[in-house]
Amino acid sequence: MGTYVNPGNDGFKRILAGEYVDKTGLIALVNGKIGTYDSLVCSTRPRRFGKTFAAESLVAYYSCGCDSSELFEGLAISRDPSFGEHLNVYNVVRLDMMEFRDIADVADAVAEAILSEVEEVLPGVGAKREGCADRLCGALADFVDATGRKFVFVIDEWDVPVRELRDKKSKEDWVYFLRLLFKNANFTPKVVAACYMTGILPIMRLGTQSSLNNFWEYTFLNPGPCAPYVGFTEAEVEALAARHHMDMAELRRLYDGYEFPWFDKAAGEHKVKRIYAPFSVMCACDNRQADSYWVDSEPLGSLLSYVDMDFDGLRQAIVQVVGGASVRVNTRTFGNDMHDVRIADNVLTLLCHLGYLNYLDVDPYMGKARVPNEEIRSELRNALSQSRHAEVARIVRESDALLRATLDMGEDAVSEAMAHAHDWGCVPTYYNDEQSLRAEVRAAYIAAEDRYASVCELPSG
Repeated sequence: MGTYVNPGNDGFKRILAGEYVDKTGLIALVNGKIGTYDSLVCSTRPRRFGKTFAAESLVAYYSCGCDSSELFEGLAISRDPSFGEHLNVYNVVRLDMMEFRDIADVADAVAEAILSEVEEVLPGVGAKREGCADRLCGALADFVDATGRKFVFVIDEWDVPVRELRDKKSKEDWVYFLRLLFKNANFTPKVVAACYMTGILPIMRLGTQSSLNNFWEYTFLNPGPCAPYVGFTEAEVEALAARHHMDMAELRRLYDGYEFPWFDKAAGEHKVKRIYAPFSVMCACDNRQADSYWVDSEPLGSLLSYVDMDFDGLRQAIVQVVGGASVRVNTRTFGNDMHDVRIADNVLTLLCHLGYLNYLDVDPYMGKARVPNEEIRSELRNALSQSRHAEVARIVRESDALLRATLDMGEDAVSEAMAHAHDWGCVPTYYNDEQSLRAEVRAAYIAAEDRYASVCELPSG
């Protein structure tokens, strides 16, 4: 006991031993769902956006395998009316799916891991049932009867089997295993008090629908009430900047730009919340240097493969967003599977989930995606310059030539290069659109971004 079932709070203790930005308000959000039909939550976000920190705080708070009352003293959750009601009163199953990343029969492996700990307390429990999944459900039901406590499931990196496994059946088996736990009328209400899953991708769709449609999904495209907990808010970054004597304007230029719609209950109105990438901000503060740290959090190679897929205008869309434009994208065609990417909209949607693009809805069927900040723009420029695709490499070479011609005052060469860039990068219906022209100019000067501060417009009187 203690690894998968009823773990302690050592993980959250280690987090608090460092510099921790208080995100325990998320616990209050989950508390509000316990005992309702909304008690299953899947909150997804890119790597290095605090997924594990959130999971560790939930484990420390709910697990009856420890006493965390002093650990949460002074944190936001301690001031919430629900704090004492749910503190350390549940059986907890804690899974980090990175541990199972190389296992094809992942559902059976997870079931066996949990069963081995349950059977330490109740030997032979569930033995009369056939199949790991059925044995597990029976064992957990018996465990609830024996302890009088329901389970809270905390599953970190839930989508590792979906991201890492290419075999379709193995991925579907994993999703059906989750369905057996969390969409089972004879099991779930009796055994499960709540479930919190986190990862990069939303729940995988089987066909056109999710087989776990009873989960409340808060994605990186629309995190809803989870928005303040998926990254650092403006106020939190300002406090860090003051504490570490950092230039807030520089932090804002490099790391700001993720915008999420959310409903402000206090004000009774819809707003847009600005969010910063936590890992990058903390690296900048620790190193006393505002720089690009994104390459440390998402391997650049995974992006290059998407840039090289020239699906129906994808190359052009990528160059446009690097140039500062927004591109329209339909996110509803994506099946939440990294290995089933068929059209440009799928690639752009995946880039949104990975954090390379920020997405905002503009109507019920289509949204707009753009590069959120200069840190990401730098990584995208690197991806373009390293791309294996001859056309993308040509664009970067022509940008280098355009920059040299500009510095040499070669007006004819500049005029010819800009005309070529505009003809290539703009669809005819937007040929004279001001925002399209603005984006094409910036895209044409990609090469300048490495050495110069790019200012699109100076404010005028």
